[in-house]
Amino acid sequence: MDKLTIIPPGRALSGHVSPPGSKSITNRALLLAGLAKGKSRLTGALKSADTKHMANALRATGVKVEEPDETSFVVTGSGHLEAPSGPLFLGNAGTATRFLTAAAASVDGTVIVDGDEHMRKRPIGPLVEALQRLGIKAEAPTGCPPVTITGNGRFGSGRIEIDAGLSSQYVSALLMAAPLAPAPVTIALTGTEIGARGYIRLTLDAMAAFGATAEQVDEATWEVQPGHYQATDFHIEPDASAATYLWAAELLMGGKIDIGTRAESFTQPDAKSYAVMAAFPHMPAEIDGSQMQDAVPTLAVLAAFNETPVRFTGIENLRVKECDRTRALSLGLNAIREGLAEEDGDDLIVHADPGLAGQRLPAEIDTFADHRIAMSFALAGLKISGITILDPLCVGKTYPGYWDALASLGVEYET
Repeated sequence: MDKLTIIPPGRALSGHVSPPGSKSITNRALLLAGLAKGKSRLTGALKSADTKHMANALRATGVKVEEPDETSFVVTGSGHLEAPSGPLFLGNAGTATRFLTAAAASVDGTVIVDGDEHMRKRPIGPLVEALQRLGIKAEAPTGCPPVTITGNGRFGSGRIEIDAGLSSQYVSALLMAAPLAPAPVTIALTGTEIGARGYIRLTLDAMAAFGATAEQVDEATWEVQPGHYQATDFHIEPDASAATYLWAAELLMGGKIDIGTRAESFTQPDAKSYAVMAAFPHMPAEIDGSQMQDAVPTLAVLAAFNETPVRFTGIENLRVKECDRTRALSLGLNAIREGLAEEDGDDLIVHADPGLAGQRLPAEIDTFADHRIAMSFALAGLKISGITILDPLCVGKTYPGYWDALASLGVEYET
């Protein structure tokens, strides 16, 4: 499928849809299970391009990864990773790339962490520099993948400072690798700014489940004790970012979409977006997206139908996601109606127009191979005729069943 046009259903959407497992938690659990000695069973897991890349990379480093069913992994590790025979290719999976870059520092040998053309534009320099300050030989000449790491079989110890303004994944990567060090590791931010801080909590919780001892000392410092990860059975909650599309679809169309999990039950940061969405069509004039970054595309498309304009702030990091999401959102919204959105520095302003609903406004949405751009603009197609999503299969990165999920609610398409 090169393109897919959504046919507005013209009625309320009701039914039950089970979002896939959390990508963020699945890739954390896969890595920690791979670093543990023994057999771990991961249930409720996401099976998508991103987690496939992580699983294959673990296999390449000597970990046994089995997939007994569509939502489970059985991971058997020896307690350490081995040097792979070739580069680890991770597509455009940011979590897998950042996490494995740090974990590879514990390998006795050389590991090359690489990705596709999109991943090769995503910054990893701050993480590489942090590893270098720990005495680890790591190189990324462009500041983006590929990264070459040459380890001596153990992670570095001591105090390390890192600039995590671009991504909390840098801190999560160091935290998860730190128990492999022979002595305590202290990780400190060079400032208090950090993108999507809530994901650090996901990391610490996952580490604790696999037996690591790590604590947050203050707002900008974490301390991790040396030790060994322990194999365990671990259940993964549904993906909150995926849930945002279903919450927004219900708000736009009416009806009741049961996703099986209450918004307040999620531990992932993007679930906080539900409270903002619930105010639709009277969403606030300004929304700080810094701590729910992956929900911003959903919120921005929903805001197009709001009663009043919405400015999105704190979204500088959207420039370095799978694509420049701020630019992609601006281009897509303006393709629907010129002047619907504008970029003001790193802010995005959506000039809401509830009168868009019910119109025919043919527009081809360039997704830039970004799953979240594809899934969020599908929401516009529920209310506007003629919305065509280019490269619709890019949703396979995190939600392979997305189009089927909408179809199960009665949404039809033209291809």
